[in-house]
This record gives sequence, structure tokens and C-alpha cells, in this order.
Amino acid sequence: MQELEHAPNLNTVIMVEETLKNMQESVITVAALKKKLPKQVNHTTLMTILYYLEESNKIAVSLKGITWIHNNNPQLRKAISQGLTI
Repeated sequence: MQELEHAPNLNTVIMVEETLKNMQESVITVAALKKKLPKQVNHTTLMTILYYLEESNKIAVSLKGITWIHNNNPQLRKAISQGLTI
């Protein structure tokens, strides 16, 4: 766990999360994400938020960029828990 010098507030975390969840692209870079956000976010704060979202399995970070992977579809969760082969 990172030692936080300044923790982001909940509104900022939600803003970043909603932007990633609703993006049209399948992969986005940090620079492009910064431009898409409705409000400017400090780089260190944004990186802390992205670390949190990755640790909570909501995003995947790769060399190409960031991808939203969280899916709260109850049918999908049921299929996964029961081991349904598709």
C-alpha cells in the first residue's frame, strides 16, 4: 500500500471512475484521460486513483493504456460463480 501524502477526495475518485466507465474508446492513455476529465486533476492524485481502481479490479493498466474491466452484471457474476461454459 502506498503512503498517501494527500488522499484524493471521493468526488474526484467518482469523477475519474465515471469518465473511465463511460468512455467510447476501449483503451485510453493517462494523457488522454486528463483531457477527458471535466475538471483538472493533479497528476499524483490521478495516479493514486488509478492505483486504487486497478487494485479493486475496476481497470486494467497495460503498456497501451487503461481499460475499464469492471462488470456488475448479475447474470455474468452468476455464470462466473457457477462456472458456466459459454
